[in-house]
Amino acid sequence: MTKLMYFAILLPAVISLLALGTRKLGKVCAATALLGAVVNLVVALKLFLAPAHAVHIPWTSWGLDFTLRLYPFSAFIVLAAAGFALAITLYSLPFMAKREHSGLFYFQLLLSVAFANGAALADNLILLLFFWEGLLITLYGLIAIGRPGAWKSAMKALVLVGVSDVCMMFGIALAGHYAGTMTISKMHLVLTQTGPTLAFLFLIVGATAKAGALPFHSWIPDAAVDAPLPFMALMPAAFEKLLGIYFLARITLDIFALTPGSWCSTLLMTLGAITILVAVMMALIQKDYKRLLAYHAISQVGYMILGIGTAVPAGIVGGLFHMINHAMYKSGLFLTGGSVERQAGTTDLNKLGGIARLMPVTFICFFVTACSISGVPPFNGFFSKELIYDGALERGGIFYAAALLGSFLTAASFLKLGHSAYFGKLSEANKGIKEAPWAMLLPMLTIAGFCIFFGVFNAVPLHKLIIPALTGSSFGAAHVEEIAKTHLVGWPVSTLLVVGTLVVLALALLNHFIGVKRSGSGIGAADHIHYAPGLHQAYDAAEKGWFDPYEIGLKLARALAAVTWGVDRFINWVSDSLAVGLTAMFSYIVRALHNGSLSVYIWWALAGLVLVIVFLVKVN
Repeated sequence: MTKLMYFAILLPAVISLLALGTRKLGKVCAATALLGAVVNLVVALKLFLAPAHAVHIPWTSWGLDFTLRLYPFSAFIVLAAAGFALAITLYSLPFMAKREHSGLFYFQLLLSVAFANGAALADNLILLLFFWEGLLITLYGLIAIGRPGAWKSAMKALVLVGVSDVCMMFGIALAGHYAGTMTISKMHLVLTQTGPTLAFLFLIVGATAKAGALPFHSWIPDAAVDAPLPFMALMPAAFEKLLGIYFLARITLDIFALTPGSWCSTLLMTLGAITILVAVMMALIQKDYKRLLAYHAISQVGYMILGIGTAVPAGIVGGLFHMINHAMYKSGLFLTGGSVERQAGTTDLNKLGGIARLMPVTFICFFVTACSISGVPPFNGFFSKELIYDGALERGGIFYAAALLGSFLTAASFLKLGHSAYFGKLSEANKGIKEAPWAMLLPMLTIAGFCIFFGVFNAVPLHKLIIPALTGSSFGAAHVEEIAKTHLVGWPVSTLLVVGTLVVLALALLNHFIGVKRSGSGIGAADHIHYAPGLHQAYDAAEKGWFDPYEIGLKLARALAAVTWGVDRFINWVSDSLAVGLTAMFSYIVRALHNGSLSVYIWWALAGLVLVIVFLVKVN
């Protein structure tokens, strides 16, 4: 088991170097990457089927130990990451063919797999941080090799995620100090003191930002436009959601005692609800296939955070179930977007339309994954959302209402996307479009199949993946029986929640028909919401970046730079102009007074003598 755990980290890293070395050989490099993804999946599957195991190698006397822990939760994350890595590598073979930086793409993809495996298996916070920061490097690199100018989006991602990682570093230092250890499985802190509370807040920032929650989210829509499309299916859709939510679960279920009704639980639920609504409102008005999906990648994180934040078994199980469901359907959705981009040459919804009959397999995959993310029964997203609704309603009606409103807007935006891209009138430019290659269709079909399977047979992933992962945590060990009762067998227990979901979906469909009738097109189906009084101004401000922390930071940096530049110019003016001018003026006056006349000098001497006498008189 120890060797397998090492292999999970080392083999993808070594094969990534082979891909880098063969990057100029095209097909050889791609084949090397595919081999690496297959080998990684085999190792991950063996780890998943293996018993719990731990590796501990002391390195230093101050807490940095090489500590790995294999247990159901970490094994589940490694297996899920391996499955998505293989699907996306296979998809990338035709997509990245003949692209300039395809070799660098495969190198960084496999290196990301190695870092993701290390982060999932690490049981030491400092070791986890090492792998965590490795993913930040590949995040930058994968975005930067996109279209010309993509380095700007890469820098934005680096700054935003980097700032959250600095917060995480502070949290790790504080948590290690108060726990007396850096080993995650041995940490048990209580949120009653200032130090552990600060540690919790800093760690939460790191975990939720990695998952793509507000306010460190704004790089994702930009990356969707600039980065290679498979990157979006790999990182924001899969790896970052899996690792961010995995670490969030370990923080709330292992390191800290998160209880229902506590302020930290309410804080997480509030963050989740805000993330759901703000991001989905932005998704609703997008007119680009990839940007719309990018905002949904942010919005769906809110459901996971909301579910885990409830601190009740139904919500936590739902949050983790939604994590894997989201990774599936969002990766599938991005892959459909990549197929459309490759075949039609654009993802601008104004230039698409009517391509469903030309790309029927892509459309079927879109339909399944869009229904999944919208929470349509019997697809997988429906069942994980119902559990989250259950947990949210147990904690407060306002959180349930926020989640339900998010579902309405999600369904409305995907009705708009599907109508705009796949139905309507086919333009002359798109009449020659053909279906995507099989290497792109196979991953999409596989993911769509899992979306159906995880919905219809939802008890299988819940019993085999989610509940075992939970019961291996401190929280799960204390609530084994209650967690086991949250499983679903074909249909949710609460009929009321199901009725609420179906009503919301029906309203979204009605809203779409009204919007299409008013605007005359599918792309304008949400215009009546976009341009509603009050919302129009808020949307305009958001589109201009007024709420983007990166843009706000740039504006503050420019303002500070302008002030410091002004201060610098003022100091230069004082030293180079004012001082020189005053010196020249006094020199001129002195030169004028010293004209060489003896009588003038005598008068100056007498005047000086008078001043001295006056001074002496006053002093005495």
